[in-house]
Amino acid sequence: MLWEYIILCTIAMIKVSLKRSYRSQNGNTVFVYAVNANAKDLESYKTAQGDFHREAEDGTPLWFTTRCIGERGSLVITSKGKVVPDMSAFEQAASLAKQFGGNFGNELAKASVAKLLGHEPDAESPTE
Repeated sequence: MLWEYIILCTIAMIKVSLKRSYRSQNGNTVFVYAVNANAKDLESYKTAQGDFHREAEDGTPLWFTTRCIGERGSLVITSKGKVVPDMSAFEQAASLAKQFGGNFGNELAKASVAKLLGHEPDAESPTE
């Protein structure tokens, strides 16, 4: 349910930052994110990950995914206990681009994607 998703987003403040990526044995790109949260949310994360919970050598919890979510992002633990990325910002960007369409929609999409991926859009030099 959508309301459950929204409540879960506000309860858990699980942030992630990209550490590295690699090719798996079956050829998929795997993105590895460092997990950062308060003690309560980290415990919830560890419980939700179960046997899949992994940590870096320094003890930092790691999250592995084949879906890149940019340089930084947030994770949500669903009502079924599954750890998923919070994709609401991506969905908002797609909605804006579709809503306005044309050149303006394309520019909105470019700026949104750059921001979501942790990059600043290129500033164009003024023309006279």
